[in-house]
Amino acid sequence: MPLDLVTPAMTDEPPAPGKRVRQTTPEYRGSNVHHALYLPIDWQPGRKYPVIVEYTGNKWEPCKSTGKVEDANLGYGMSGGRGFIWISMPYIEKGKKENAVTWWGDKQATINYCKTYLPRICEKFGGDPHNIFICGFSRGAIGTSYIGLSDDEIAAYWKGIFTHDHFDGEKEWNYPESDRASALTRLARLKGRPVLICGQNASRVKDQFLKSHLDLAQFTFLNVPTDQIFNIPEGNIVHPHTDLWMHRESRYRKRARAWLERVLKETHYAQG
Repeated sequence: MPLDLVTPAMTDEPPAPGKRVRQTTPEYRGSNVHHALYLPIDWQPGRKYPVIVEYTGNKWEPCKSTGKVEDANLGYGMSGGRGFIWISMPYIEKGKKENAVTWWGDKQATINYCKTYLPRICEKFGGDPHNIFICGFSRGAIGTSYIGLSDDEIAAYWKGIFTHDHFDGEKEWNYPESDRASALTRLARLKGRPVLICGQNASRVKDQFLKSHLDLAQFTFLNVPTDQIFNIPEGNIVHPHTDLWMHRESRYRKRARAWLERVLKETHYAQG
């Protein structure tokens, strides 16, 4: 059973509808730091489009995750390639010469990159600043909060968050401020905005972590049995820990996309 979506490969072409292109910003020219920009196939100049900002998982060989921006898939699966500008943002490695494929690199540089270039991209390509979502898989699922809610300024960008497999505060990792108290401080910056937590054990995130903190956001939890969606190993799906699950039709994808459509229709949340 083939996947019904195939993520476009990143190229060095100019931005165009249906193309996913590598972009290096002027401040990082001469380095290998870059992001990937996808304009939807229905993109037209002068129109406004909602935006999905994605952070990738760690480089992890067992599930064939490379950690590279060009290999992100979750945002494309959610949008289906239509109606949304999709940006795969980098983590900046220490030294600011390349993207980090494992964990956070220079955390502040990673935060600053998003705060600097997201508004520029939206202004140039018609991104609607009132309808920006942040998403991520694995490391990126944690990063939606660890990076995306790290201060009030960056937190104010997001209309909603969706994640797959892992969540900030679910467990403690070997990096600073991964403890639950710090994670809850970050989550409080959402001020009640919507969060879709997907994963093989999404309900465990609720039961073991968030059940006493459900007032921090409009949480929705969606257990996604990737080992039922795919006959693993199947093609390049070699592990249940995968960001490709929305590339195949399923009731779980329908529920995730219905969440996105519902949040888009809601009144814009107060920011700041």
